[in-house]
Amino acid sequence: MAAAKKLIEVALPLDAINAASAREKSIRHGHPSTLHLWWARRPLAAARAVIFTSLVDDPDDPKANPDFVAACNALPGDGPNVSREGDSPRMKLFDFIERLVTWEATTDEAIMEQARELIRIATKGNPPPLLDPFAGGGSIPLEAQRLGLEAHASDLNPVAVMINKAMIEIPPRFAGMAPVNPRDQAGGTGGGAKWKGAAGLAADVRYYGEWMRARAFERIGDLYPEHKGETVIAWLWARTVISPNPAVNAPVPLVKSYILSKKEGRECWAKPVIEGRTLHFEVTSGLPPKGEQGTIVPKHGAKCIISNASIPLDYIRAEGKAGRMGAMLMAIVTQGKNGRNYFSATPEQQITSERAEPAWRPVGALPEKHRSISTQLYGLDEYHKLFTPRQLTALTTFSDLVGEARQQVYDDALKVDLAEDRKPLRDGGCGAYSYGEAVSVYLAFAVDRATNLWSTLTSWRTHGSINHTFARQALPMVWDHPEANPFSIGGSNWEICVRQVVKSLLNLRPQIDASAKQLDAVKLEFGATAISTDPPYYDNIGYADLSDYFYVWMRRCLRHIFPDVFGTMLVPKSAELIASTHRHGGKQQAKAFFESGMRATFTNLRRFAIQDYPQTIYYAFKQQDAGFMRGHNSENVANSGWETMLSSLIRSGFVIVGTWPIRTEGASRMNAQGTNALASSIVLVCRPRPQDAPATSRRRFLDALRAELPGAIAEMKTGSIAPVDMAQATIGPGMAIYSRYSAVREADGKALTVRAALGLINAALDEVLAEQDAHLDRETRFAVDWFTQYGYQSREFGQADVLARAKNTAVDSVREAGVVEAEGGKVRLIHWKEYDPSGYVPEQDKRPTVWEGCHHLIERLNHHGETGAAALYNRLPGDIAESVRDLAYRLYHICDRAGWAEDALDYNALVTSWSEITRLAASQQGQPTQDEMFDN
Repeated sequence: MAAAKKLIEVALPLDAINAASAREKSIRHGHPSTLHLWWARRPLAAARAVIFTSLVDDPDDPKANPDFVAACNALPGDGPNVSREGDSPRMKLFDFIERLVTWEATTDEAIMEQARELIRIATKGNPPPLLDPFAGGGSIPLEAQRLGLEAHASDLNPVAVMINKAMIEIPPRFAGMAPVNPRDQAGGTGGGAKWKGAAGLAADVRYYGEWMRARAFERIGDLYPEHKGETVIAWLWARTVISPNPAVNAPVPLVKSYILSKKEGRECWAKPVIEGRTLHFEVTSGLPPKGEQGTIVPKHGAKCIISNASIPLDYIRAEGKAGRMGAMLMAIVTQGKNGRNYFSATPEQQITSERAEPAWRPVGALPEKHRSISTQLYGLDEYHKLFTPRQLTALTTFSDLVGEARQQVYDDALKVDLAEDRKPLRDGGCGAYSYGEAVSVYLAFAVDRATNLWSTLTSWRTHGSINHTFARQALPMVWDHPEANPFSIGGSNWEICVRQVVKSLLNLRPQIDASAKQLDAVKLEFGATAISTDPPYYDNIGYADLSDYFYVWMRRCLRHIFPDVFGTMLVPKSAELIASTHRHGGKQQAKAFFESGMRATFTNLRRFAIQDYPQTIYYAFKQQDAGFMRGHNSENVANSGWETMLSSLIRSGFVIVGTWPIRTEGASRMNAQGTNALASSIVLVCRPRPQDAPATSRRRFLDALRAELPGAIAEMKTGSIAPVDMAQATIGPGMAIYSRYSAVREADGKALTVRAALGLINAALDEVLAEQDAHLDRETRFAVDWFTQYGYQSREFGQADVLARAKNTAVDSVREAGVVEAEGGKVRLIHWKEYDPSGYVPEQDKRPTVWEGCHHLIERLNHHGETGAAALYNRLPGDIAESVRDLAYRLYHICDRAGWAEDALDYNALVTSWSEITRLAASQQGQPTQDEMFDN
């Protein structure tokens, strides 16, 4: 008899998982992401939910483990949706999962132990180990460890390997151990005191971080003088080039913005004061006059502030490459009694900074060509050039002190009778020697955090703080930049770097031993294991090139502790599994490398994937064909990233048995602002395809798509999937149909390619969304067709008349319904921005339409938020309100196909807010929510 399906193959409490994942993006203090920066890290909530539901049965399945079903029935009803008598075991388990995925659950031992117990029951006391072969930032292995699994992380990238070691491998070795530092020992907290989890380790990282600060100040404190009796927070610099105007022939600043502070009541700016052929800056109250915000002319270069001559971008780049780009001090920021104070630069302060002579510089060149790195175009082509001499001196000093602190920890550990075992950390040591090495790993992470704050690629925030070097997944050129004081009493200092590491450690709560190794996923050898992973997204992120920025400093601190991990001068790149055109000599070569690597990886993973549990794979790459234009056939809509990944999975012998769009990206992240960037990761649930899987024809594949896709799309909508993710999410059920066959044959006998299948899935999505038009009122059907063809543009009355007749209505009827404006022989749709914010009274609307209801809700959402939209929702006729969301999905899809990004954002925002709008609407009426009504 076939085994019961795992819960992830059947159902998930998707709304709760998405809400927890979205909320997590705003949590910083104590989140593992603050231990060390990594790009595109999956939310812990999503990883926890995916792992848990991959291991436990669907308790409503008749074949489910009886003991597990009984355990689900016995779950307490004290969660956000209180379980009631008569609830199915699945509903009770959903209630528990909703509590399990919250941020608070990460430190709630009762909830986590309950989850471990459920896993033990479901797996009959034998939970499998779990492997993540692309471990990256470590969310998946960390959550596997939290859930009581034997977690294994591997990655080719040394920085990722160290992040995983710091999260899952090192803390269990020293769990529950008291700190060794003399302060905690003298305070009576050593010896018999109880130190839960990594609390003792965290206390020592804090103490020896403070010890490093004191030693560093003794050595280089004179490079960071006070100004007017106040501690300097930051020095603000502008890059300079010699003016190309021969009459000037002097350094002129390259400044994006003169504004120093926009804080209300304390606005000020750095005013350039010209004296002949020289200039300096004076801090001036208020804001600069309009048109005088800076000297940079975006995409064109700059202007000479002395002569007003143009400074071409090519000239700036040439000067930079020739080593003639300089720097000018613009202003000094201090910490005063009442907040930040801003002062004009002084020659003494600039001279002091120029006295710095770093004893060491990181060696290594930035890639010559890289779409996410542009500093090399301006001569900043080696890592040491990304820092001022004073920043290099500070970072080198703190790096050296990591090694000295390691020895100090060892000496202090011996004083409290920690075993003198000289076995190193890399070989599993857990005595005084390896403990000193362990503490130094976290201190090295603090140095890496400092590099993210102490470089010339940071920027000044006008509310008084420093924006990180990696404000986004790139190293762009920055013109005016702050230089932080490591010894300040606020701002981006050394103390904050250590504090963030300590808070992350305190939140880890290690439970079980785990491993993190530097391995190539293609060549990985492993025993039987469950697999959950987040593979690279084609060419989205150049992890190796970006992580070199941290690696050069981490290697200086830790290469003696982990010589194998840090055996190369820079991060290994030739085997990195991304489609990098600059590395492989062209687009086609990069695609071929990625495709063969992914196929080899999944073929390799299938060898040791446990058959009892599905494998889960995250993918967050928006499908978009480079040649797609409005009006092209939907079969052409595909993407190399998706095509390659899916082809690799299917050709490796996997079948997709489930897909879930999980909200893993924050809508406010920098590369999503003002765009329709993908908001979710699509989690693919896979199993090995049976050896006897049949083949089928293209026609039968299409029939299956048309039969099964509408139900899958309806299910996704109930989970409030964002329209921006709909096309991605539809790939899942579509490819589940495609992949369950050994082959899908064209009429001529050739295999239907994955690319062609993706096109057919997109076409089927178009059909499903278009079929929904039949349920709309006539005026809305007219508007949808008109919008599809013309958007909000005006067209001749005759064209509108023909279309209206086809929809069994008339232009006058559509106009009277408030949908179009018709005058002067022209007809156009009315945009929601033209609606009177207070003039719409649904109760008095004699011809209500879904179109008008949708767009009035968008207007209300934009101007009055979800509360205002909820109030309007309550006043709409019931049949109109129920159809608005479906129409928003349809209109988003039209906009996305046509490339109308601004309008698409409106429809996407309405749908993503829908759950909250309906919840608020119900609460405003004192009525149960839709979910509560469903439960009853």
